[in-house]
Amino acid sequence: MSPLGKLLVIGFGPGDMEHITRRALDALAESEVIIGYNTYVDLIRPLLNGQEIVRTGMTEEVSRAQEAVRQAEMGKKVAVISSGDAGVYGMAGLVYEVLMQKGWRREDGVEVEVVPGISAIQSCASLLGAPVMHDACTISLSDHLTPWETIVKRVEAAASADFVIALYNPRSGRRTRQIVETQSILLRYRDPQTPVGLVKSAYRERQQVIVTTLEDMLNHDIGMLTTVIIGNSSTTVYDGLIVTPRGYQRKYTLDATEQALKPHQRLRTEAEPWSLGAQEDTPRAGAAPTMPAGPSASGAAVATQARPQAMAAVQATTAVQTGAAPASLAAEALSRLAVGGKLPGEANARWSGQAPAAKSTAGTSAVAGAGAAAGMATGVFGKPALFEVGVSPGVGNKKFTARQMALLAEVAGDDGELEYTPDHLIVLRVPCADPEELVGRLRDERFIVMPIGDVFKVKACDFCNMEKDDAVPVAEHLQVVLGGLQAPKETSIALNGCGMACYGAVLEDIGIVYRKGGYDLFLGGKKFGRNAHAAQPVAEGISGDQITDIVENVIAEYKEKGHPNERFHKFFKRVGVVAGFRHEDAPVTVEVNAVCGD
Repeated sequence: MSPLGKLLVIGFGPGDMEHITRRALDALAESEVIIGYNTYVDLIRPLLNGQEIVRTGMTEEVSRAQEAVRQAEMGKKVAVISSGDAGVYGMAGLVYEVLMQKGWRREDGVEVEVVPGISAIQSCASLLGAPVMHDACTISLSDHLTPWETIVKRVEAAASADFVIALYNPRSGRRTRQIVETQSILLRYRDPQTPVGLVKSAYRERQQVIVTTLEDMLNHDIGMLTTVIIGNSSTTVYDGLIVTPRGYQRKYTLDATEQALKPHQRLRTEAEPWSLGAQEDTPRAGAAPTMPAGPSASGAAVATQARPQAMAAVQATTAVQTGAAPASLAAEALSRLAVGGKLPGEANARWSGQAPAAKSTAGTSAVAGAGAAAGMATGVFGKPALFEVGVSPGVGNKKFTARQMALLAEVAGDDGELEYTPDHLIVLRVPCADPEELVGRLRDERFIVMPIGDVFKVKACDFCNMEKDDAVPVAEHLQVVLGGLQAPKETSIALNGCGMACYGAVLEDIGIVYRKGGYDLFLGGKKFGRNAHAAQPVAEGISGDQITDIVENVIAEYKEKGHPNERFHKFFKRVGVVAGFRHEDAPVTVEVNAVCGD
């Protein structure tokens, strides 16, 4: 040891005694001085035995590193503590930076030992299942030291490359927008149902573990003590656990005791038609280009994943055609995958790995702003990017003409996708190089064209097959004025054409019911979840020339004061009064224990 003393930069893991390494325990015991952040000192205090303690608050990392170096240069053994691993967003790098500024040299300066610990990505992953079984990265959302533009580029790169992503420092009291912006970026590349794990205070007294989705993650509490782990395109949820397959199903049948490929065959090039070696052996003239997923102007193309059934068929072919060339095997794999088709919208059925030359399928992409038309959209290798838009024959009209259906079929073609939704809206997803031209064609056929995402959606009943059409002008006016406007969170404005309210407008964010010549207004419905409830009735008998202005005022206030990703019912409860209408809590559900036990 140097006569100048020694610096021990210690990562003590998540914070409980059982997960501190033996070397970390010994390093703490041999140290004369302990230097650390207040909370971290409190966590390890039971392990201390009378050492001098130097503790400071947040933003004082530099002073801690400087004090540690000063005391070590006086000949003391000094422990600088970090939670997790000291080399992952911890104190190790800063200690070295301070030493570098002083001209420190390893051969004649203070001795430095970095003691590794269990980092948050590892401890949190263990509580969630096995979400980090494939390529992963960590990104800190704190822009106190790193420019936000740099963080955005890193999130974009990780999202487009299909990494499992662990977000550190996702939100604090002052930094609230960063996690919202990050979710928005990720949703351009990943399925909204991508599994997400939220772990707060892993292995500590107030531990909290939540399994949710990319779309719904911001509806949960996220703070500085939370680590957010976002799955990739193959990640799934099984029995409440998040699992990211490593890719074994490409070669192995996991429920079989005898495998099609023998051990000596499993690493051969012909058994891996997706590998670099197979691509190098494939003649250029006959090779199909690999098409990785990548960003685009309106979203991202997510590569179709190889199905286990298709790969099993390739394995069987490999077993009998031991002399087959890799090029022919790759072609065979691609042809079988093409027959297998796609799995649109089935998040839990996605598979790991990427098949060469497989066609791109849809990742969802929101069309921003009030108009559905985006600019020219170009995907990877110059191919058209995926364009997503909602179409309907009218606000209350639920009937499509033959010409309209024919146009949708023509536009979708073999590569597009049509999805009918509960909102009587068809979502069209199609590779498109000129969205403006496509939107023009749809509108020429009298379609209402709507962006998808966090916008205001106007919907209505069919007005009893248009026999009770008194409220139709109001519905159409609201669609023209509000439909497709950007919202803090997707918001439904629903209208019922009579007092029967059979369409359920009173369950939506904003509900309007036409009754006895006037309009009743309902605000703050919540359709889903354990505490779902109808909207609150706030006014009755509003005249036709007033209702649209009132609704527009409600929307304007929500747009102005609503937080990003804040649902309307939460906004109404938070602000208390919207456009003069006062919020009242929904009645508490009364649990009734029936004698029969049902």
